[in-house]
Amino acid sequence: MTDTASGTDWQAWQQSWDRQQEWYLPDREERFRVMIDMVEAVVGPEPRVLDLACGTGSITDRLLKRFPKATSTGVDLDPALLTIARGSFAGDERVTFVAADLKDPHWVERLPYDTYDAVLTATALHWLHTEPLATLYGQLGGLVRDGGVFMNADRMIDTTTPRINAAERAHRHAAMDRAKEAGVLDWADWWALAAQDPVLAGPTAERYEIYGEHADGDMPSAQWHADTLRAAGFGEARAVWASPSDALVLAVK
Repeated sequence: MTDTASGTDWQAWQQSWDRQQEWYLPDREERFRVMIDMVEAVVGPEPRVLDLACGTGSITDRLLKRFPKATSTGVDLDPALLTIARGSFAGDERVTFVAADLKDPHWVERLPYDTYDAVLTATALHWLHTEPLATLYGQLGGLVRDGGVFMNADRMIDTTTPRINAAERAHRHAAMDRAKEAGVLDWADWWALAAQDPVLAGPTAERYEIYGEHADGDMPSAQWHADTLRAAGFGEARAVWASPSDALVLAVK
């Protein structure tokens, strides 16, 4: 979609964000596919979804393409990524976006619904340290309806396998270096372009005031996530997909 008032091509920004993220996460689309598959498997094809730390709305985009009767609430604090998300989904009554800080104990009060069939997040919660993340999981235990699902796809590091971790990281970064030489944008390059855009310059400056270059969070193991989710009130939790560097943990209320 292009914003006729500003001339901004929101679809182009979405695609640019996807390419930048794929530089770090070559299995990103496979993660999304499995996530959406499991939404259908557990709660069906017409879910009410909370897209947690939604960014530009990557999960919402894939969800609605797969399930046209789904609805989505996207919540994030980043003003630049929310600007892209709102521009991309402008006029779509199935989608609502909310600006909120997940570390604020009252963030859930900003949501339009008290419960959700599914809460989904990807490549985002590593911005939180384990203590606030455990607190967040406790809040999600109250947001997901009985029989509903939570899924988190992110980098989850098993510290008991240091040699495997080192080999994986070296191999992944070698591929990233080759792609960078071929002209792929990294995180810093992408944000530099956003800062030069007339529409995104202001929101980008604001997001740097909030976050700085990048938040300093944690990347606990998939087992930690599963154990913490069960302690938060979910009946079952385990990894349902994994690559050498990432995992998708699913919890059912």
